[in-house]
Amino acid sequence: MTSTRTHEDAMAKKAKKAKKAAKKTVKKAKKAKKK
Repeated sequence: MTSTRTHEDAMAKKAKKAKKAAKKTVKKAKKAKKK
């Protein structure tokens, strides 16, 4: 039981990091478009 829970936690953390990275890339792309 605990092993699956840790796995889920790890996946959630990865998803959060991916979302943050995606936001950063979008911001960079918007800035580049303005120029």
